[in-house]
Amino acid sequence: GQLPTWLQGILLRNGPGMHTIGDTKYNHWFDGLALMHSFTFKNGEVYYRSKYLRSDTYNCNIEANRIVVSEFGTMAYPDPCKNIFAKAFSYLSHTIPEFTDNCLINIMKVGDDFYATSETNFIRKINPQTLETLEKVDYSKYVAVNVTTSHPHYDSAGNILNMGTSIVDKGKTKYVLFKIPSSVPEHEKKKSCFKHLEVVCSIPSRSLLHPSYYHSFGITENYIIFVEQPFRLDIVKMATAYIRGVSWASCLAFNKDDKTWLHFVDKKTRKEVSTKFYTDAVVFFHHINAYEEDGHIVFDIIAYRDNSLYDMFYLKNLDKDFEENNKLTSIPTCKRFVVPLQFDKDAEVGSNLVTLPSTATAVKEKDGTIYCQPETLCEGIELPRINYDYNGKKYKYVFATEVQWSPVPTKIAKFNTQTKEMLHWGEDHSWPSEPVFVASPDAKEEDDGVVLSCVVRTDPKAAPFLLVLDAKTFTELGRATVDVEMHLDLHGMFIPEQNLKTE
Repeated sequence: GQLPTWLQGILLRNGPGMHTIGDTKYNHWFDGLALMHSFTFKNGEVYYRSKYLRSDTYNCNIEANRIVVSEFGTMAYPDPCKNIFAKAFSYLSHTIPEFTDNCLINIMKVGDDFYATSETNFIRKINPQTLETLEKVDYSKYVAVNVTTSHPHYDSAGNILNMGTSIVDKGKTKYVLFKIPSSVPEHEKKKSCFKHLEVVCSIPSRSLLHPSYYHSFGITENYIIFVEQPFRLDIVKMATAYIRGVSWASCLAFNKDDKTWLHFVDKKTRKEVSTKFYTDAVVFFHHINAYEEDGHIVFDIIAYRDNSLYDMFYLKNLDKDFEENNKLTSIPTCKRFVVPLQFDKDAEVGSNLVTLPSTATAVKEKDGTIYCQPETLCEGIELPRINYDYNGKKYKYVFATEVQWSPVPTKIAKFNTQTKEMLHWGEDHSWPSEPVFVASPDAKEEDDGVVLSCVVRTDPKAAPFLLVLDAKTFTELGRATVDVEMHLDLHGMFIPEQNLKTE
């Protein structure tokens, strides 16, 4: 096929790549050592490159020729030959664990620089052109957080908004929203953007020792949306996991009888909206988008009824019959919440406060809290992406992978949230990755551009390829076949040529 001449830049992706080191093996697919790969578009041609992230974790493991650094689903133990005192000491030092810097989930842009990220307090700077690993940044030196999301938001000036959890800091556990500026003042050119990091606000956790797990959050023009789900980390279990010989993943539990609390922070006042909004128990990982309309916040997420998704990816389940034997017990569902921020304070108990045309409801309870029930937009999509120029604004299109009852994507989809129409691309024996939308330079409409996805083949004889679709029609424009063993990646970004430093 043919690639549009304007498509110049790098599609940079990240994901778990190495699962066996020496005689040791990770328990979980999400634990694998980070492998980045890139597709560089230059004058109608595509160049492929891949490289392991040379994290401290990678270096320690390779040097020892076994897994010596714990990951979320795999607890690693020190050398058994060491004497008993050293062993006892290493047990003690694991109470607040020293987390891994195996940044395998996403790529983040900070100013002119790019970082590989995961959900710990470490990120690694990388060179997007050569994929070399550069310095390690520890968030906790700039803000009191132990874990962070790998799905930050960017404003129009390029400043980053992200959030992390501060565990039992000064007797409190809280969710911290922080901002990293995209540039530093002229006279401080030698300093990093992180030195100017500021806390926007913090939300106290409903429980000191059971903070909510979250993978992403939402923003609109004036608000930050944080969903506190009853899928929680048990801090006491986590502190003793090492001694008990279990993984940190086993310290996560979902309480299906509990409530999910919806928090809204006003960006200007940096305070949380005082009305208490809640919904039923859900587990979710990805926010899609959110916007404001007539005094309401409308936000879309992909939700599950349980936490079976994580369990599917234990490597013991990933055998040749994986697709047949592993079925989700809860299908991913795209849910739209409509939350009235401005409503009549004298409204009757039991009345629905939503005035927008939607089947989503927000009902006033006796105690003044508002019980929200979402509208179901569609089912069976995951890894959602949008045209990021519409982030926080009213939008139409979601680009996503399509998953049926198996957690492995078999197609990519374009979903219209307004008409509920869905377009698909799929091919036999093909597993596409998260689709990334790239707008054309003269775009007038939301879907003017292309969608890029790395496609892994399940047939060992068929080569993987990068797929380029016309975002409007969802027809194939071209594909670049790569003669390598390509890994299934997680997330990443497209970096336009003008955003790359000239080497």
